[in-house]
Amino acid sequence: MRTLRFQTRRARAGAAIATLVTSTAMLAAPSTAGAQSDSPATPAADQARPDTVLGKAPLVIAHRGASGYRPEHTLAAYKLAIQLGADYVEPDLVSTKDGVLVARHENEISTTTDVADHPEFADRRTTKTIDGVAITGWFTEDFTLVELKTLRAVERLPTERPANTRYDGLYQIPTFDEVLALVKKESAKRGRTIGVYPETKHPTYFRSIELALNRRVVRDLRQAEMNRARSKVFIQSFETSNLRHLNRLTNVKLVQLVNSTGAPYNFVATGDPRTYADLVTAAGLREIATYADGIGPNKDVLIPRDAGGFLTQPTGVVSRAHRVGLVVHAFTFRDENQFLPADYRIGTDPNAKGDAFSEYARFFDIGVDGVFADYTDTAIEARDLYYDEDTERQAS
Repeated sequence: MRTLRFQTRRARAGAAIATLVTSTAMLAAPSTAGAQSDSPATPAADQARPDTVLGKAPLVIAHRGASGYRPEHTLAAYKLAIQLGADYVEPDLVSTKDGVLVARHENEISTTTDVADHPEFADRRTTKTIDGVAITGWFTEDFTLVELKTLRAVERLPTERPANTRYDGLYQIPTFDEVLALVKKESAKRGRTIGVYPETKHPTYFRSIELALNRRVVRDLRQAEMNRARSKVFIQSFETSNLRHLNRLTNVKLVQLVNSTGAPYNFVATGDPRTYADLVTAAGLREIATYADGIGPNKDVLIPRDAGGFLTQPTGVVSRAHRVGLVVHAFTFRDENQFLPADYRIGTDPNAKGDAFSEYARFFDIGVDGVFADYTDTAIEARDLYYDEDTERQAS
């Protein structure tokens, strides 16, 4: 049972976990009603403050690779993220017509590839309903892998990241197998184990067209010898039923993604009235802990913003998750002003870089266990700065 396995892993962490759960204000028992601050108490001068559930520095997860510098979900983006020091790289997974998992942000690929420039595929353009939304474009499930390999990746946010457009047309769409092979090669080359953090995209939809993702993910991990409890792998999903199924298929770690609005699509499809907000109540988190090892919340779930875009008070979700043994990996951290809270914007250019370091510090303060970052180097520098300053403060 997953909760028992996680408790065993926690037990191996020893006294640090016991101290974390029982002795710090950060993990004090939250109320089951209303918001509660995650802000930790000021530590005693001779006592280290354990910010995360295992008392370790937060993980840096390269969101779609080093997507601030290269078109996302390309081998070049993943390799650069690894070079910059990422702990994990994150491929979003969708299926081809012939059942091969490939890394794309969505199964609709008009904004991430040059498919519109291929007249031979003009008749593949169509409209489909994905998770209840009508979308027009080209879809991976209508292409074989051989056909997809004739396309080239392009920058998804050309207005926000015009420098990345110079790489348009250079890279292919990678398969999940190719991502895993890259991770293994780079791990051996660098003498450290780099993790992989795949997301299964639209699992209810892909199951409905007989291209279910779960067994294919596990198959590819098994072939790469990464389908073990100790493997540096997290599988994530915004839906719940596929994670429950994966809990029966594999022993790798699972993460329930939680958005700031709406509901898991499998809830919507089955008429379940619950929302993402219900998942992060005390009862909801206890339920998640029966089938997953962590949550991946939108940052607004942890520290909401007001109407002006400024951060308000923490919600208590981190504390509640930690109390039931769940790690918390927050998404998505980006450097540009338009993505930052108003507190940390510099100047008026929405595409200029703001004070991302202060945003990271604010979320490190509440004890997040990992961050999904478009700019791997910024996240690592922010982590280093935060923990260096923390060490100096405790020693003073």
